[in-house]
Formats: sequence, structure tokens, C-alpha cells
Amino acid sequence: MSTIAAISTAPGIGGIGIIRISGDNTFEIINKIFKQKKYQEIKDIKGYTIKYGHLIDPNTKEIIDEVLVSFFKKPHSYTTEDMCEINSHGGIIIMQKILDICLQNGAEMAEAGEFTKRAFLNGRIDLSQAESIIDIINSKTEKETMASINQLNGFLSEDINRIRQKIINVMVNIEVNIDYPEYDTEEVTQTQAKNMLEEVKGDLEKLQKTFYNGKIIKEGIKIAIIGKPNAGKSSLLNALLKEKRAIVTQYAGTTRDTIEEFLNIDGIPFKIVDTAGIREAEDEVEKIGIEKSRQMADSADLVIGIFDLTSDLNDEDDEIIRILKEKKSIIVLNKIDLLEKDFKINKKILDLNKKIIKISALEQTGIDELNSEIINLFKLNEINFDSEIIVTNARHKNLINKALENTNEALNVIEDNMPIDIIAVYIKEILENLGLITGENVSEDIINEVFSKFCLGK
Repeated sequence: MSTIAAISTAPGIGGIGIIRISGDNTFEIINKIFKQKKYQEIKDIKGYTIKYGHLIDPNTKEIIDEVLVSFFKKPHSYTTEDMCEINSHGGIIIMQKILDICLQNGAEMAEAGEFTKRAFLNGRIDLSQAESIIDIINSKTEKETMASINQLNGFLSEDINRIRQKIINVMVNIEVNIDYPEYDTEEVTQTQAKNMLEEVKGDLEKLQKTFYNGKIIKEGIKIAIIGKPNAGKSSLLNALLKEKRAIVTQYAGTTRDTIEEFLNIDGIPFKIVDTAGIREAEDEVEKIGIEKSRQMADSADLVIGIFDLTSDLNDEDDEIIRILKEKKSIIVLNKIDLLEKDFKINKKILDLNKKIIKISALEQTGIDELNSEIINLFKLNEINFDSEIIVTNARHKNLINKALENTNEALNVIEDNMPIDIIAVYIKEILENLGLITGENVSEDIINEVFSKFCLGK
């Protein structure tokens, strides 16, 4: 393979920048452009060693920067190839100049994700572990990071390989039965296959169920706050965010469009949407905002319906109640600071049979209870990140679903007393789909698609 180079740190100004080089000619290039303070031949430099010196332009002998160079010798490197990382001062100009010098002296520009792609192609990590690296980079919360690190550590790969091994153990007997039928009975082989498939089905269903939690961890939960004008939607948004994000006034209809903000509750990302107050409006702009509010409520994972305790329910509230009936929702009764302690809740609200939280958005009373109810509603405290395998990747989910379909088809074929060679076809499809997760039999197109999502330098 060619020797590649790229800037590995994010563009911008920083204290340190890193330019990474990997390939057979790495050390030859470094010898040309790096002058060590205390010279040592490359063959005598141990891997995982950092050397101090100056990065120079070999053509002009000009000193470009004062740098530290990390040496990694194959196969003990990120890519399993000879690698160096040039630690320079941060800044777009200096890092680009160092990269240009690397390219002028024998390196080629790395493609997006090519360092990790080489780690996969050279067998240091499998494809699911490679995908976890970009998930770690893109993680928005600590829990998403933890789930991605578990995948990088091989939790998912081990489970997939364990399931595949169960299948392979039985496939050996099936192949023997097909090739040498005189040495086995088809009935015994079918019984073995059925027992194995039922066990594999349970394993796959267990993995399939984790994607619900995985989707929450990765994509978060979308919450729409709905209510009539002046019920306190914007005040509630501000209270949840602990900052004044939305304009709050005594005038109805202040919010004419949706306001969207992200909130981290116990390591889970929440997209909070403050919507325009639902009412009959004559203003065309407000009408558009109200229609958008209804659409947001329809697409939300959770709807918080907020009601003003200081005013009687009206037709606008009835519309909100209708929406809440059909959605996973929490009812928030606002402005308890303006009422006596013993107040009656309207029967229409009680009849919804939803969790009711009493708050004062202005004084931020009841907000912690609301946060806790959201956590309980989605059972977020039940997710065990220390030992549980959580499928967060949509590609993996689709392949697990396909493998489960193959498993059910194979079981149906056995029930229909089909010949063992027909059963084998469906079992091989299970193996093929599971192999696509770890990259056992993946096509070049899929590999290129996976690594195209990476940034340069990774």
C-alpha cells in the first residue's frame, strides 16, 4: 500500500496539531523532513517513542516548526503499518505547510477514514469496531460514548461471532450429511438444526430489542411542548434549559414558530421543541406556526401538554387534550405559585389517565420531578452500560433483522419437512448477514460507504 498522510486534528487554532503518516515509506519520509535534537537511527528507535526536534523543508533547509514526533513500528500501530505522528503547534497555516512537505517527499493524501480503513483491512479491528470509532467521535453524550466504546472493545463482535460459531458447528454436520448421507440420518441433523435455530432466534431477538435503547442513546428523544397561548410553554422550555432561550411576555402568541434546543438529562440527548400556542388564529404567520405545532406533536416521541391553572379549560384546551390522548405524554399543570395548595384538577385532564406534574415554570418548581418522570417513562435507568450490548448502528440493526428473518424461514422449512440441503441454504444466509456486521464477507462498496462517513486524518 502507498504511504498516506493527513492532518488528524480539527481545523482551527489550537495549542497542538497532529499530522499523521502511515505506510512502508513513513520512516524514509520522516528522515528527510525531521531533524532530531539528539540523533538516533530509525532502526534503533523503539516503538511508542517520542523524539524532539525540528521539522524542516529539505529543499531550502528552512525550519518550519519545533515538533515532537511519535514513532510506531509495525505491526504495533493503529494501522499495523509503520506510523509517525508529528505533533506541531496548532494552527491552519503551520499544519498545512507540514502536510504539504510530507506530500512533496513521498506521501499521498489520505482519503476520509483511510487510517481506520487500513486498520480494518490489516485485521487489527473488524468492521463493527471501525464503525464504533466514528460513533465515538460523533458522540453527543457520555452514555452514547460508553455504548460506542463497548462496541470498540469488541462486545458486539464477540456476541455475533459466538452466534456464528453455534451455526457453523451444526453446518459442519449438515455438510457431512449432504456429502456423505450414508454416515448420518437426516432426521438427526434436522433435529440438531432446529434446536440450534431456536437458540439463535432467541439470541438475535435479544440483540434486536436493544436497538430501541440504542436509538434513544444515539438519536435522543424528541419532546414537543404544546399548550394554548400563554400557558407557559416558553417558560417551561427556559426552566428545562436553565437559561432564557425563549421570549416570555404577558402577551399571548409570542412564539410564532418552533424553537428547538438540545438538553442532556442523565447522559441522554433530548430535543426539546417549544411550539406556537394552539388556538384559532387570524394572522397568517401564526396560522402556519400553529399547524407546525400540530405536526411536531405528531412526530414527537413524547408530548408535554401544559395547562394554565389560573384559567378555565376552553376549546383550545380540548384540542390539546385530543392530541395528548393519542400520544405518549405527560400533563404539566403550570402556575401553582398563584393558587392555594388544595385545588381541584379538571375532570377532562384526570380522565386522560396520564402522569400529572404540578409546576411553577416561573419559580422552577417541579422541574426536577418532570425530568425524573421523563427518565422513568422511557426506562432509561434500566440500561446497563457496563455489561449490556446495545445496538446503536442502523446498518447492524437491519442485518440482525435480516438474519432473524432467515432464521424464521429456516425453521419454517424444517417444519415443512424439506430436505436438509434446502434448510442449509437458509442457514447460510444467516451466516452471511451476520458476517456483514463484522466484515467477514463484506463487499468493497459497503467498506467504502462505511469509511466515507469518517473525517480526514482518522
